[in-house]
Amino acid sequence: MAGREPASLKAADYAVFIIMLMVSAGIGIFFAYRDRKSKAGVQGYLMGGRNMSYIPVSISLSLSFVSAVTILGIPAEMYIFGSMYCWLLFGCVMICVLPVTEIFIPIFYRLGITSSFEYLQLRYNYAVRLLATAAYIFQNIMYIGIMIFAPALALNSVTSLNLWASIFSIGLVCTFYTTLGGLKAVIWTDVFQGFIVLLGTAATLFASASKAGGWDRVWKVNYESGRIDFGRFDFDVRVRHSFWSISIGLGFLWMSIFGTSQSQVQRYLCCRTEKDAKKGVVISMVVSGLIFLLTVFTGFVMYAYFADCDPLLNKEVSAPDQLLPYMVLDVFRDHPGLPGLFVASVFSGCLSTVSSGINAMACVTVEDFIRPFVTWEEKTLTWLSKGLVFMYGLLCIGFACLSSLLGGVLQASLSAIGIVGGPLLGIFSLGIVFPCGNSIGVTVGMISGMILTTWIYIGSQAYPPLPQFTRPKPRDISGCPDPSSIVFPIPPDPASRPNIADDFYSVSYAYYTAIGYATTIGVGLLVSLCTRGYQTRKEVNPRLIRPLLDHRIFRWLPEKFRRFMWCGVEHDKVNAHEVIKVPEQPPEYSLKRRWSSRERTSSLRLSRRHWREGNAQRVARDWRMKHEKRVEMRELMNNQEEELNNDTVPAKLDLQNETNGNSRTSGKKTSSLRPQRKSSKSKQPERGDSVKSGIPSVWI
Repeated sequence: MAGREPASLKAADYAVFIIMLMVSAGIGIFFAYRDRKSKAGVQGYLMGGRNMSYIPVSISLSLSFVSAVTILGIPAEMYIFGSMYCWLLFGCVMICVLPVTEIFIPIFYRLGITSSFEYLQLRYNYAVRLLATAAYIFQNIMYIGIMIFAPALALNSVTSLNLWASIFSIGLVCTFYTTLGGLKAVIWTDVFQGFIVLLGTAATLFASASKAGGWDRVWKVNYESGRIDFGRFDFDVRVRHSFWSISIGLGFLWMSIFGTSQSQVQRYLCCRTEKDAKKGVVISMVVSGLIFLLTVFTGFVMYAYFADCDPLLNKEVSAPDQLLPYMVLDVFRDHPGLPGLFVASVFSGCLSTVSSGINAMACVTVEDFIRPFVTWEEKTLTWLSKGLVFMYGLLCIGFACLSSLLGGVLQASLSAIGIVGGPLLGIFSLGIVFPCGNSIGVTVGMISGMILTTWIYIGSQAYPPLPQFTRPKPRDISGCPDPSSIVFPIPPDPASRPNIADDFYSVSYAYYTAIGYATTIGVGLLVSLCTRGYQTRKEVNPRLIRPLLDHRIFRWLPEKFRRFMWCGVEHDKVNAHEVIKVPEQPPEYSLKRRWSSRERTSSLRLSRRHWREGNAQRVARDWRMKHEKRVEMRELMNNQEEELNNDTVPAKLDLQNETNGNSRTSGKKTSSLRPQRKSSKSKQPERGDSVKSGIPSVWI
C-alpha cells in the first residue's frame, strides 16, 4: 500500500457529486416556488411558519454536530492521538442534553421569541442584546468559513480542481438554495444530506476495513500502538485530551452550541410544541452518536491501512485532514462512483452547517438590528432577509480563503467556537440562574471572558504546546520505499520559549469554552453585586428566571431551602407555563376603533422610547395595563348599539343621556353618539365609574 499513486475521480464519481448538488439546489427551488404566494412573511421564511415536525428538525440538528469537520477531523484525531476523543459522547449526554432540554428550551419556547438574543433584552437591556448578537455573527462567520474550507481541502487533495475554485463553488451553491427556500429548504435539504453522510461514511468504513485486513487486524494494530486508550484522567489543564478536558471542556462547548446558538434555537422554535423541540434534541443526539462512532472506527481502520508507512512522514499528504481522502481514493480505485459518494458526503456535512448558519445570521440581523427601528411591511422584510442571506454567504466564502492559515480544521473550528461560545453561554446562564445579574455585570463579564480566551488562543498559535502535552501516538515508516530518506520534524527547544508559553499558552483548546464561561460568570456576578444587582433582584420578571432546584430531580430537598434559593423572586405568584411574547408593534393596533394620527404618533413614540431604554419590566407592565383597558373597551363596545365613529373619544359621550336613558321608550332609537340602553335589570354605572371604565388610559 505504501508508495502507490492514488487514483483520480472518474466520470461516475463526478456524476454522484453533481447529482447531490443538483438535488440540494432543487429543494431550495421547490420551496421558493411553493411559498411564492405565502402570506407568512418573514416568519415563514426564517422560522418555517413555526409548524415543522420534530423528525426532520432532529436530523437537521444532528448535522450541526456531524459536519465536514467531523468526517475529516475525527478519523485524523484517532489516527494521530488515539481514542480519548470518544469521551465527547459522555460529555454531551451528561452536560449538554439535560440543561438544553430542561432550562434553555422551556425559557425560549415560552417567551415566543424569534431570536435567542431577544431574551437578553427582556432580562437586561437592548445594549446587551446588540453586543451578544454582534459577537455571535463574528463567531459564526469564522466557524462557517472553516466549514467551507474543510470539504474544499478534501476535493483539492483528491482531484486537480483548484482549492479556491472549490471554496467558491461550495459557498455559492449553499448560498443559492438557502436564499431561495429559507428555513424550510435548510431543514429538508439537511434530511437529504444526512442520508448521504450516513451512506458515504458507512460505505467508506466497511469497504476500507476489508482492504486493511479485516476487523481482527484493525483491533490488533490499534491496540498494540496504544490508540485504544480511554484511561487518561490527568487534572493538568495543559494535557490536550484527557477525560476532564473532553467530557467537561467540550461538553460545555456543545452546550453553548445547542443551548444558545441561534442556528440551533431557531430550529427548536420552528417546532409545533415545546415537547416536540425536546424530542428533536434527544433524537438528534442519537443520530449524531451513530455517525460519530462510524467516524471513530474509520480512524482506526485508517491507521491499520497505513500502519507500516505513514503518509504524513512520507510526505504523500501535507496535513492530517488529507489522510482520509487519500485512503478513500486508494481503496475505491476499482469501484467507480464510491469515491464520488465519499466526496458528496463530505460536501453534505459542510452544506448543512453553512446553510443553517447563514440563515441564522440573517434572522438575528433582521430581528435585532433592523426590525426595532423600522415599520416596514412583511414582504419588504422577507426580501431584505434574502439579501442578508446572500451577503453573509459571500462573507463566509471570504473567510474560508483565510482558513488555510489556522492549522487542523478540527481544533481550529472548536477554538473559534470556544472563544465566543463560552462568554455567550455565560451571559445567558447568568440571566437565567442568577436574579442578581444586571446589564453592567454581564457586559463586563462577557468582554473579560472573550479577552482572556482570545489571549490564550493567540499565544498557543505563537508557541504551540510541547509534545509532552499533546501526546501523539507513534507512527511507523518501516514499510515505506525509502525510510532512510524520511526527515522527522524537530520539536521546539524548550529553552527558547518563555515561561508563560509552557503554562498559560499551553492550556488545552478543549477548555476555552469553560474558561470563557467561568470568567463571564465570576466577573459578571462580582460586578453585578457591586452595582446594586442584589438590591434589584426582586424586580426581575419571574418568567425570565429558571429555579434549578425546583426541578423534579431535586424535589427531595426541603421546600424551605428551595424557596430560599429563589433569592427573593416570587415564582409562586406566576404561571410558569404562560407564553410571553415580545410584540413587534404596539398591541393597540388590534382594536376595532381606528386611531387618529395624533394618538398613533404618541403611542409609537412611547413604544420606541421604551424599546431604546430596554426596561423590560416597565414595558411589560404598561402593555399589560393597556391590554386590560382594551378588553374593557371591547366589552363596552359589545354593549353599544353601533360602533363608535372614527374620531369619537368615549370621554365626550353624553353621560346625561345615558343616565336618563331608562325613562325613554324601548322602541325609540338612540343617537349614534349615545351608548346602548341597558336592560332595566342591569345596574347603571355612576358618572365617575362610566368615565373611568370607558376611557383607556393610553388614549388620554
